[in-house]
Formats: sequence, C-alpha cells, structure tokens
Amino acid sequence: MSVHLPKYRHHKGSGQALVVIKDRRIYLGKYDSPESKEKYHRCITQLIAPGPTVEACQPDKSPTINALILGYHRYAQTYYVKNGKPTDEVYGIRATLRRLRQLYGKTLAKNFGPKAFKLVREAMIQEGLSRQYINDSMARIRRMYKWGIAEELLPASVLHSLESVPGLRRGRSQAIETCPVQPLPDDTLNATLPCMPPVVADMAQFQRLTGCRPAEVCIVRPCDIDRSRDVWQYIPQSHKTEHHGHQRTIFIGPQAQEILLHYLARDSEMYCFRPCDSEEKRRAAAHAARITPLSCGNGPGDNRKKNPKRTAGDKYNSDSYRRAIHRACDQAFPHPELSKLKASELSNQQKEELLRWQSEHRWSPNRMRHTAATEVRREFGLEAAQVMLGHSQANITQVYAERDLAKGFEVARRIG
Repeated sequence: MSVHLPKYRHHKGSGQALVVIKDRRIYLGKYDSPESKEKYHRCITQLIAPGPTVEACQPDKSPTINALILGYHRYAQTYYVKNGKPTDEVYGIRATLRRLRQLYGKTLAKNFGPKAFKLVREAMIQEGLSRQYINDSMARIRRMYKWGIAEELLPASVLHSLESVPGLRRGRSQAIETCPVQPLPDDTLNATLPCMPPVVADMAQFQRLTGCRPAEVCIVRPCDIDRSRDVWQYIPQSHKTEHHGHQRTIFIGPQAQEILLHYLARDSEMYCFRPCDSEEKRRAAAHAARITPLSCGNGPGDNRKKNPKRTAGDKYNSDSYRRAIHRACDQAFPHPELSKLKASELSNQQKEELLRWQSEHRWSPNRMRHTAATEVRREFGLEAAQVMLGHSQANITQVYAERDLAKGFEVARRIG
C-alpha cells in the first residue's frame, strides 16, 4: 500500500521552497537549493518515522511544556506497547503529565527548573498520594525531558538541573507511606473461595500453588503447557520481563495439575479460564435453583438484553480477575450492619464507612504470590523461591518472600 507524501513545492511570492505537513507550512530555504532539498528529505523521513517528528523540523523554536507533553505522549504510545496494546505505564505517564500540564502547561519547557519541579511534587503531596507514587511520577517527568533532549528540542542542562532534586525519603516528607504487601493467610483464602465463581476459585487456587503472577494465570492455554514429565512446565505466551529477554517457566505440581485438568479438554490455543464459561456456569446454577415452574414466568434467556453493552469475554485480565476477588471478599466479609441495607438507604457517612470496611477486608491476587514465595523460601531456601518466582536477582525475591523469623529465634536460643 503506497503512502501519499507531501510534495516539494515552490512559493513564488518569496522564492522559497516549502512543504505542507498536516496543514502546516514549513519553509525550507531558497527553492531548488541543495540545502532546501536536504531539509525536505529530512522532514519527509521524520514524517514516515514513528512518533512525533514535525516539531523536529523547526529546532529553533523552544517548545512549551504542553507541546513537549503532546510529543512525549505520542512517543510513549508507540514505545510502551505489549501485544499490540499500551501497557500500564502509558496510563501512569498520562496521569503524571496531566498534573504537570495544569500547573505549567504554557511555560517554556526550558524554563522549568528545580523550584517548579518541587512545586509539582508538593501539589502531589497535598493530593494525599503516596511517597512511592510521587517518586515514580517525578521519574516520569525526568524521562520526558530526557526524550526531549534526545529529540534536540531542549538543552541538556535542563535535565541536569532536574536531576539535582532528590526523591522523597522515608520519614523526611509529609507524603503518606504505603504498607508493604503482606502474604495472604490461607484461612482468609479458604473463607473467600466459596463466594467466588468456580472458575475464579480455580484460578486463585492455581495461583496459590504455583506462585505465578495474576496476568500469567489469566492467559493459561493448553498449548503453553509441557506435560511430558511428572511436573508440568507452563511457559506463558507473554510475561512481565520478556522485553528484557528473560524466559519464564512456571512449574505445575500434582495439586495444581488436578485443578487444571478440568480446563484442558478444549482447543489448544483457547484460554483455560474464561469469563464466558464462568457466566455460563452461573446461569446454569441459577436455572437449577429455579423454583417457578418453566410454564410460568420468564423462560431461560427471555429477560436478557438483545444488545448488551458488555458481554463476558474469552479471557480474564489482571483487573477483571482482581475485581472478581473483591466482589467475593464483600460477600465473605460483609459489614455487620450496613451490608444489609440498600445503597439508596445509606447516608454519605455510612457509604464512606462501608467503603472503608470493604477496603480493609479486600485482598488482591498478588498477595497469594507473596504467600507461595514465603512458603517456598521457608522450606527450600531463597534460591528455590527465586526460581519459582522467575526473578533474575535474589534481592527482588526478598521483596516477595518474607523472612522466617522463627530461624532468628532458634539461633538466639542456641548462641545467645
């Protein structure tokens, strides 16, 4: 398929060459001169290349922060991509740059110095955001400026001045501190499982036994599993660190195999855990529990919407998996009083109290990964936990695998 490219044109009034790119006239210099043709070819090359390029044809103009944000966001949408879709980093960049734009959007990007940088940080502290989130946001702004320097839109000294501002330290600022993710007690998991849909319950138990990531349990397919040995090997089609060239292998023992066997009798490239299967089971259970005779009331499927806005898909993702678990937590750990009332009957204060209760009693699927890692580290050591979690460095594994304090007590008893 051919692409229409702007032509090299002659502006007779001024005698200059020009090219029109996206309704913008870019003057190239004296018509038919080698310099104008060189600049024309450069602009066309930049136009074809991915990412924002028209601004680079006019390096003499210093961009505003709004223009820099627009260009960097276009670049991020082409760089932070996985399986043809933007990653979560794109949304993090978008949220950070939205705050920057509100405060300094019309300021020249080269005039954004350390004091302005600190003011953006202070505004995020006043929002009640966590220290880690603020430091990550500040790093995203620095990366945007680094990109602007690489595109020759800004002088290198601007980034150097921003790097002089250190990140927030624990206990040295008013930013709130988040609690580290703790392992999930098995009693809490077992209490929540009966409230989950059967498919989600199997996903949770599979993740607890294998220690895989939430995204990895969502994309299990029969073709990704090697069943030639007594311990199966699951190699996900995609995983978190594949862009670093790392290979991920998840080991599936007898208990996890027993769970997975119910989902292998299907097309080899079909996902094992599917929301559409879960919805079908839910409707079948509701039909089995029906009291009204079939000759009375609605028939099966009569009260469904003809064109619903959302339908159950063929694959869970990390967000839908987490939301399903949170709904089960709300059922397993209801508020003693407010859960019995309808939403319309709650006052604003009661709604806030109910949300606070639910937040405290909900758990996320990543905690099961922490539980599995802690158990493996206690029984088999740090290296075994590192292999199971798929980490290239042991210090990353220590974040997930809690140390066994019982060993410290034992050592103290013997030598203390």
